[in-house]
Amino acid sequence: MGEQTAVKFPQEVIDEYASLGVDLPALFSAGHLGTRMGVQIIEAAPDRVVGTMPVEGNTQPYGLLHGGASAVLAETLGSIGAMLHGGSSKLAVGVDLNCTHHRGARSGLVTGVATPVHRGRSTATYEIVITDEHDKRVCTARLTCMLRDAGAGGATV
Repeated sequence: MGEQTAVKFPQEVIDEYASLGVDLPALFSAGHLGTRMGVQIIEAAPDRVVGTMPVEGNTQPYGLLHGGASAVLAETLGSIGAMLHGGSSKLAVGVDLNCTHHRGARSGLVTGVATPVHRGRSTATYEIVITDEHDKRVCTARLTCMLRDAGAGGATV
């Protein structure tokens, strides 16, 4: 668990970041928390981000997928979309996350799909739908990210 596969970014996005000396696929993963939880990014573009996470290892005491684990998957996917929308001159910082848990999952992989609700100059909001292996909705989340200028001296949040 926690092994990352190559993230699929559109070539023009890879080229934009490469011109700044940034290897985007190597840089952007689910981060340390996402790696520990086994989050894998399958597809990434400003209009759609897809990722998976195993249920095993991410459960609460009743053996069900932990709601916080769903929140981690949702925030990871929505943040990637917002980051790609903002481009290399912006930082995407989550400011609001809402999760509604519809059903439990006890095993297998869950898949999250983040799609934009709003993409503006200073904020981006994504809806993230998480389903189980039977395509049953487990969780619906909404994430709003503030888009901040990255600044010449590096990222400061």
